[in-house]
This record gives sequence, structure tokens and C-alpha cells, in this order.
Amino acid sequence: MTLLVHNFFPVFRMNNKLFVGNLSFKLSEAELESMFGEFGTVVSCSIPTDRETGRKRGFAFVEMGSQAEAEAAIKGLNGRDCEGRQIAVSIAQPKPKGGGGGGGRRY
Repeated sequence: MTLLVHNFFPVFRMNNKLFVGNLSFKLSEAELESMFGEFGTVVSCSIPTDRETGRKRGFAFVEMGSQAEAEAAIKGLNGRDCEGRQIAVSIAQPKPKGGGGGGGRRY
């Protein structure tokens, strides 16, 4: 849950975006959307790919229409077998701010 302050009144925004891990590399976005569609409206669905190879990375993000639908999808799909793999479904965590690594100057 994220707290936003808008016009001096706190506004709570529920996180309906789910992280789906341990996916088969053969699974398509359409198949994933169909699987999550059993639990409500799928707003968006994406399976990230590697920049260099174009190969799927084995995880996805699915955004459901409401908090209740997201919770139902977690309860119904977390641990379920999908193409020989036991998938993990949880609320997606926000991407951390700031740069990663980089090191610094080398002399």
C-alpha cells in the first residue's frame, strides 16, 4: 500500500500489480493473461526479456483490476504447477530508486 498526499489529504493506493516468478520460458503473455483472468480483470501483463538475447527472463508482472482480484489470484495461483514449474505469485515490490552499481573511478 502506498501513501500519497494530494491537496493535504492522504490518499491510499492499493497495489494490484503482481510479481510472478519461476515461469516456463515457453509461456506466452496470452497464456499468462488467460490464467490470471480466472480471478478477475487483467489490466496489464508483461514478461520481460533479456536486452541482448531477447530470451524471456522467467518472471512476469500482472496487474489486476482490484485489490480483491489480486489477492484472489495470489491465493489461487501461488504454488500452482504451470508447464512443469511451481510458480510463485506475490505483490510486486516497487523498483528501488537510485542507480545500481557503477563502481566509481578507477585509477
